[in-house]
Amino acid sequence: MATKGAGTVYVCQSCGNQSRKWLGKCPDCGAWNSFVEERTRSAGGKETGRASFGLRQTVPVAYSDIESQTEARTSSGIAEFDRVLGGGVVPGSLVLIGGEPGIGKSTLLLQIADKISAGGASVLYVSGEESERQIKMRGERLGVEATNLYLLPETNLESILDAVERINPGAVIVDSIQTVFSSKIESAPGSVSQVREMANQFLLLAKSQTIPVFLIGHVTKEGALAGPKALEHIVDTVLYFEGERHYNHRIVRATKNRFGAANELGVFEMTGAGLVAVANPSEMFLQERPRDVAGSVVTACMEGTRPVLVEIQALVSGSKYGTGRRMAQGFDANRIALLIAMLEKRVGFHLIGDDVFINVAGGLEIDEPAADLGVVAAIASSFKNAAIDPQTVLFGEVGLTGEVRGALQAQQRAREAQTLGFKKIIMPATNTAGLERLLGVRTVGVRSVEEALDELF
Repeated sequence: MATKGAGTVYVCQSCGNQSRKWLGKCPDCGAWNSFVEERTRSAGGKETGRASFGLRQTVPVAYSDIESQTEARTSSGIAEFDRVLGGGVVPGSLVLIGGEPGIGKSTLLLQIADKISAGGASVLYVSGEESERQIKMRGERLGVEATNLYLLPETNLESILDAVERINPGAVIVDSIQTVFSSKIESAPGSVSQVREMANQFLLLAKSQTIPVFLIGHVTKEGALAGPKALEHIVDTVLYFEGERHYNHRIVRATKNRFGAANELGVFEMTGAGLVAVANPSEMFLQERPRDVAGSVVTACMEGTRPVLVEIQALVSGSKYGTGRRMAQGFDANRIALLIAMLEKRVGFHLIGDDVFINVAGGLEIDEPAADLGVVAAIASSFKNAAIDPQTVLFGEVGLTGEVRGALQAQQRAREAQTLGFKKIIMPATNTAGLERLLGVRTVGVRSVEEALDELF
């Protein structure tokens, strides 16, 4: 698109599509009002940015000659953060952290910088949104006493890379990637050209110098990372901060990880002294669970490699209108409609005229099929106005014919229920075959929803 000499081009800020003229709607990604005018670089000009960090290997290397780095991980000092990363910080990794404003991204990374620097390594904290005095105030509140932590309030890429060469830190934190710009690119900070080039430069820095680099990214109104989608493809790990403002707990979820399991989960509690790791999330989610109340049931979910027990609440009430409403918080509303239709057809529940509300207590988002049996049991409990034994845990995927299908990692789910003192587990019959005997726990295998409801009521 670009021609020789100075010129302008319109670039979509969502996907990076270019156009010679302004368009109201992007033809590639469908975003509205996303085209921004940017100046193009001349084809015969110098390369973008300063002298970039070159990669160490410039010639092909045999696979057998490369040394293994399985033990190269270092601890960040926070166990929950290490779990999300897959066991620790990998040298030379590029980690992107996104989340809503004020959710605790800067707080968590400042605590991690304190832990890493306390171990003897120097850390460079680059802030493009706060002054060093503001960061110092937050550090005093968090009790940060790191002597090897260096603060750099700078947004120019060339100055940041010069500081990295002088200090030679063991880790670099950039807050945030949207504020950093290169003087060699004429577009505004945060634009597609700037964000893409900044991510590439920090990637070269991380790989060539074997320095872990943490980037904080802004999010859009829809909750996605701002900037081009290519930003998530460049980095090694993408972490999302989740959590409602009305709850004290925060969840860090890995949506992409080249060094560990994706969808891994870390749970933190926001306190006056910063974010504190929660060792047992199941106990936290169940601590205010009511007993002997209709519509409440406990189900076992898997978040990455960690089993988590959560409470699912259902409320079925009569409606004044012909068709009832279906509302869900923390669970897929379309999935709720399918399960209600299954209950009407296969079990005989008449729910078409009733309002059905589903809530996952604690603000956790559940997106796995193994929670279906818990949702069905909660709806049936509220419909019958009959309480379920509080010492019972359910899990299993429910099909449209009413069958209960097997769930992955049933052994871990059952052991988590045993650890928290539950006495009865209702699970798919296919999962009971290879299940080890659990002391003090009765396991019941069911093949259909009708068998599960007969066992419960």
